[in-house]
Amino acid sequence: MIYIPCYNLVMLAGVTYYFEKDYFKDLAKTEAKKDEEVLFLILKEEKKQEEIENLDFYPVGVLGKITGISEEGTVAVTTSARVELEKENADDGTIQVKYTLKADIEDLDEQEEQKRYSAIKQEMFQAVGRFQWAIVARNYIANWKKIDEMVSALSGYLDISNEEKYAMLEADSRSVRFERMEQAIRTYLEMFMVSTEAQEKQQEENEQIYREAAIKKQIEILQNKLDEMHPENVTDIRKFEMKIEKAGMNETAEKEAKKVLGRMKQEGENGHEYGMLYDYLDFVTSLSWKKEPYTPVDLTKAAEILDADHFGLKKVKKRIIQQLAVMELNQKQSGSILLFVGPPGTGKTSIGQSIAKACGRKYVRISLGGIRDEAEIRGHRRTYIGAMPGRIMEGIKRSGASNPVVVLDEVDKLVKDYNGDPSSALLEVLDPEQNTTFTDHYMNVPYDLSDVLFICTANSTDTIPEPLLNRMEVINFQGYTETEKVQIAKKHLIPKSMKQMGIKSGNLKITDSACHTLIAEYTMEAGVRGLKKQIDTLCRTAAVKLVKGEQKSITISPKRLKKFLDTRPVLHDRILEKKQPGVVTGLAWTQAGGDILFIETMLVPGEEKTVLTGQLGDVMKESAVIAQTIVKNILPDKADAFEKKELHIHVPAGAVPKDGPSAGITLTTALASLITGKAVDPEVAMTGEVSLRGFVMPIGGLPEKLLAAVRAGIKTVFIPRENVDDLEDVAEEVKEQLTIIPVHEVKEVLQKTGIF
Repeated sequence: MIYIPCYNLVMLAGVTYYFEKDYFKDLAKTEAKKDEEVLFLILKEEKKQEEIENLDFYPVGVLGKITGISEEGTVAVTTSARVELEKENADDGTIQVKYTLKADIEDLDEQEEQKRYSAIKQEMFQAVGRFQWAIVARNYIANWKKIDEMVSALSGYLDISNEEKYAMLEADSRSVRFERMEQAIRTYLEMFMVSTEAQEKQQEENEQIYREAAIKKQIEILQNKLDEMHPENVTDIRKFEMKIEKAGMNETAEKEAKKVLGRMKQEGENGHEYGMLYDYLDFVTSLSWKKEPYTPVDLTKAAEILDADHFGLKKVKKRIIQQLAVMELNQKQSGSILLFVGPPGTGKTSIGQSIAKACGRKYVRISLGGIRDEAEIRGHRRTYIGAMPGRIMEGIKRSGASNPVVVLDEVDKLVKDYNGDPSSALLEVLDPEQNTTFTDHYMNVPYDLSDVLFICTANSTDTIPEPLLNRMEVINFQGYTETEKVQIAKKHLIPKSMKQMGIKSGNLKITDSACHTLIAEYTMEAGVRGLKKQIDTLCRTAAVKLVKGEQKSITISPKRLKKFLDTRPVLHDRILEKKQPGVVTGLAWTQAGGDILFIETMLVPGEEKTVLTGQLGDVMKESAVIAQTIVKNILPDKADAFEKKELHIHVPAGAVPKDGPSAGITLTTALASLITGKAVDPEVAMTGEVSLRGFVMPIGGLPEKLLAAVRAGIKTVFIPRENVDDLEDVAEEVKEQLTIIPVHEVKEVLQKTGIF
């Protein structure tokens, strides 16, 4: 006897079941032999062979016999009767059962059973008749002689549980069993028909979609050919349809563009909104939406380009190369937001163009100076008449790429008023966490700015709001020394100006001595913008002489500068010719670079008070009060010098406003010099804030101040001790011409100047 456990199968008596030989062996754990008896045991739940116990079987099983084994390995088992099982365990752990035959209750008329079965069979024929495989299926169905065979064959497809399948076998009544089988078959047929109808409907819909897509594709191909043959006949609607398709927009932008295009179709060419809709579509479809592939950067070549375009600026170039190296390692199009800060004419804007050239990318310059309306950055909403996109997106469009190098020029000159705060609008633009979905009010759809390399320029950081400044890395541009200016003139300014004026290299020569004189006497700046203007003037004057034929070759020496420029030399602040008590030279920082200033003090009979002139700011006025207190404290025996006297403090160039704490040490020294009658050497200058305790505090702008000292002929400079580290940013040429003395207390300055 072979025991075969079964689960989730309809097992009935009088039906032949077919098993693959290997499958049969797995179930029976023995080789199949013809005429051997088989007992099918119905499992209550699915279990592995080694885990099955007697209690896992239902009480009714099916008895059968192996009636055939084909050459292909198919085992045929024909069941003969239902049996009642008596379970017991063998000593060796195997399953052993005893059984007794279980008779059916014959309460169903054979004719009635055959009639009902024929009806089900006919329905089955109709169900499969619509399919291509209907002939095979009909032959298969025709071989079923009774409902028991039908339900057994469809056992795996019936949507009934294992318990419901067992209930068919368990029923003693033929009538009840037939009803259960009939209900299962009809439920299957209903589900089969519904599923088939759904599939057919879905197939029809898919065919319709495919057919529609194919027709549209053919129309598009034909339309494109017509457009190529007659481009002059392409309508605005058709033009924008093609541009939207090719633009590569993100999902949101494409949806909005198609929506506007639909409105444009409805509006018609004579509609009052047609022009506005046209301008919008023209703008968004002209933008570059597709992400540009990363272009590797050759650092050596980049360094050569920076050196060729700009002389000096070693620290600036070093930081730019670092930025490009980080971008190369991360394979990213952008990095830190760089803010170039320095006096005018030091190359802040032009070096951005060199960076774009080094990266092989498009260059866009956006001037922000004087912008007071937030809409200039974010754009105007399209509800307004004359609405326009913001300068950021306009610049992106102008570049024709999604990853240009954008120079935001003069960010320190943004103006905040009732129209909004433009600097706040820049926060989203310059924040890598936010600019991936920058939304211009005019476009009203997000645009990815994360691949744009932003570079900002400013003359000073004082007017830049802190939140905006925190998003940028400040790189200071120092003023050029005279030697550097000469090299810049020879290598860049003169050749460029001669080319612009059409002068050949052999027709004009400006000597080195002329360049030195031009820089020292005809310009007063930290950059080279004024120098360029003077060189342009020289070239224009030379051009007139060459065209008139007065000279074929012109050499400009220092003596000829005044004649060619037709102007007098600029009056620079120079050191005093003689020293005088109460007058001391200080150093100042301005947005145009550094400069010297004279602190002049005088005591005159009158009411005891202090008069400050020279347009001094509040901070500088406070420094003057502190200076008086310090002098009275350090020189108590001279304190009565201020009694019944009017103290007048003046800083020349009265038309120029002055403020800041860095003149504190100069004011203190000037007052000490005044009351002691000891003059300070005119070749000595100083800078530093003072505290009420008499300490010299650190200041800013030291490189520019020392450069101004050299230009003015100063030989010795006193600086705060805490600013010693800033000397690294000062050109060696400047440091070589100065004696720089770090000080920590006011007393040190007074001692070293011979006052104390």
